[in-house]
Amino acid sequence: MVALVVRDYDEAIAWYRDTLGFELLEDTDRGGGKRWVRMAPAGNARFSLLLAEAATPVQAAVVGDQHGGRVGFFLHTDDFARDHARLAAAGAHFEEPPRHEDYGNVVVFRDLYGNRWDLIEPRACN
Repeated sequence: MVALVVRDYDEAIAWYRDTLGFELLEDTDRGGGKRWVRMAPAGNARFSLLLAEAATPVQAAVVGDQHGGRVGFFLHTDDFARDHARLAAAGAHFEEPPRHEDYGNVVVFRDLYGNRWDLIEPRACN
């Protein structure tokens, strides 16, 4: 599980569900405005993203730049063309056209807050 500081639980849930196709695994009220919200790529029980709503000015300041401008998240796919087209149709912001690298097909996109992600289809190892 990886924590991601977000501006608002509900807008983050909607974006990760509707744009990235993630599933909402858990949304538990923890009292005092806090919730335990976990999301994961559809059908992936090995990884989850914990959405943590910013509660202080320091936390709010890192929303969208938790990795200092670097790509901080990697979304693997087994069908690059399909998932690139789906993300584009859902309104994902791509920084570049897809690239074909020696390690696979990749494109950088930003989530609703500006965090940078790689959509990557690794090259098959022989």
